[in-house]
Amino acid sequence: MNYGIVFTPLIPSPVLWTALAAIVVVAVLLLVGRARGVWLRLLALGLLLLALANPSFTREEREPLSSVAAVVVDKSPSQNFGDRTNETARTQQALVDSLKKIPGLEVRVVEAGQADGETDGTKLFGAVSSALSDVPVDRVAGAFLITDGRVHDIPANATALGFQAPLQALITGRKDERDRRIAITAAPRFGIVGQVQTITYRLDDQGVTGQRAKVAVRVDGETINERNVVSGQTVNVDIDIKHEGQNIVEIEASPLENELTLVNNRAVVAIDGVRDKLRVLLVSGEPHSGERTWRNLLKSDASVDLVHFTILRPPEKQDGTPINELSLIAFPTRELFQQKINEFQLIIFDRYARQGVLPIAYFDNIARYVRSGGAVLVSAGPDYASSTSIWRTPLDSVLPAEPVGVTEKPFYASLSDVGKRHPVTRGLEGANSDPPHWSRFFRTVDTRNAISPPVMTGADGKPLLLLSRFGEGRVALLLSDHIWLWARGYEGGGPHLDLLRRMSHWLMKQPELDEEALHLQVRGHDLVVQRQTMADSVSPVTVTSPSGATRELALSAGEPGMWTANMPANELGLWQATDGTLKALINVGPTNPKEFSEVTSTTETLMPLARSTGGDVRRVVDGSSIDLPRIVPVHASSIFRGDGWMGVKMRDASVVRGVGVLPVFAGLIGLLLLLGAFAATWLREGH
Repeated sequence: MNYGIVFTPLIPSPVLWTALAAIVVVAVLLLVGRARGVWLRLLALGLLLLALANPSFTREEREPLSSVAAVVVDKSPSQNFGDRTNETARTQQALVDSLKKIPGLEVRVVEAGQADGETDGTKLFGAVSSALSDVPVDRVAGAFLITDGRVHDIPANATALGFQAPLQALITGRKDERDRRIAITAAPRFGIVGQVQTITYRLDDQGVTGQRAKVAVRVDGETINERNVVSGQTVNVDIDIKHEGQNIVEIEASPLENELTLVNNRAVVAIDGVRDKLRVLLVSGEPHSGERTWRNLLKSDASVDLVHFTILRPPEKQDGTPINELSLIAFPTRELFQQKINEFQLIIFDRYARQGVLPIAYFDNIARYVRSGGAVLVSAGPDYASSTSIWRTPLDSVLPAEPVGVTEKPFYASLSDVGKRHPVTRGLEGANSDPPHWSRFFRTVDTRNAISPPVMTGADGKPLLLLSRFGEGRVALLLSDHIWLWARGYEGGGPHLDLLRRMSHWLMKQPELDEEALHLQVRGHDLVVQRQTMADSVSPVTVTSPSGATRELALSAGEPGMWTANMPANELGLWQATDGTLKALINVGPTNPKEFSEVTSTTETLMPLARSTGGDVRRVVDGSSIDLPRIVPVHASSIFRGDGWMGVKMRDASVVRGVGVLPVFAGLIGLLLLLGAFAATWLREGH
């Protein structure tokens, strides 16, 4: 209970101070003149002035408040190395027991730094702020961190902590730990497909010097380079960018004897492959209504470098036109189909028939181009079933079906059972209705001896679209020249853009459109495993996390040809999946997480901040036992550490529960005081 006196003047403060000054002047004059009864007069004037100041006696009833200390326990993945998990648990128990023995101290324990697949690095100070967010600054007794010392959100100074109390750190792990890691010093984010990019890495050993290691470099799981590297050496390695999308580069060093963990012996770099230009050669045999469909599609794609020739006048047509006026530029057949044919990713024949423009030998070149990895698309009309069909050339060895005639009959194109599963045609808009919700075609080329089942069918269930592989290359055969009806919006049109783009990208070996493929994706907090297949069932997939833990997932059927499974992506780093045949890789979060960049425990990172608050940083492991310093309450000091002890700052905070006020000059008491003073003065003057 606290007592005091307060003043609530009845007149403005300047008037009160003026009256006080006047009384002082009168007092001086009376004293100098040695007037009689001076002390009674001054007492009366003083009481009058005091009454105007209106003093009151106060009494406060206060309830003391507890001081609050936060204990933040590091649960980051690096705390799982060695015996740190056990050390952390034992330290936490001993520390909390010691703190709870201090009277008037409230202890708050929070866990932080857990792996969630998103946060990079160990973040403990955010947890400190959250634990003390509702505590006034004058009640904070301090914060204790139980960690390995590898903290990545350390404030720049003590002021940024938001409280004026000691920060104490108890470090798990041992002083003599050793570890090896691969550090990426320079790596590109993007690379042009077909070109070379350079990655620079360094071998770092902690706890030892002068060691050698065997370092292997793998791209998408395939080893491309192995060499011996000395600790501290910086090495450059050239990487061929072979495909679009992520090219996953792994650099892995052999283990160091008795090292803490193997997790950071491997570093990952994800280089996004982009194509400089996709070179496409489009050869139109004759002008027709749908000729510009292909040209418009390819020209609208900024990544496509299109070379387009249309055969307007075959050589056998004799009308007297001079040779030098037959075309604006000559058709460079030898340059395109012999010298530079391998520079094209795709060759399209749009209603092209043999007209003597291309010698037979060039069709043989095209067939070899396909087998060695090229792609050909034939958009066929009546020309494919004519006597001048390109089937009747050496190209027939890589064409998927032999023409036998033409059917002129309206029909709705539809997906076959195979087409419902194939990535090129799966899920085309409008395909699920019967008939499909798109316009009709009116002509199809009849074929026989197809080497693969059609993905789309036409009139009377006959093949309409065939997709085939020959050697390393791919061929697509579209057996109708009426795709332009979809592009023009006839009867509502159809999904020509999706179909033609997917078909072109499948021919150019876009990985996402392979019939048999295994993919990994990250959606929110989940890792999604996707298996594309033309089969009726799939094998389980084994998923390996960045820390090396494995889990077998059974996939469930989704849309036709697609099987999926989900699991939490609760670790940062490289995830791998395999079904025994196919393999997929994906990097979650930063390519080289801070959590695993340096894993040896240390007292150095937290020491400057702790010392600036009066706290300390100490290891808790002594041999095989926990050596926890004594926890001491400190009331008035700026130093909270000493030989064998750590302190908490005890506060004297309290809350007012009740207030009593007694005005001195209020009521009868004040009246009697004033009347008594003036009566005494009057009596003294009367004598």
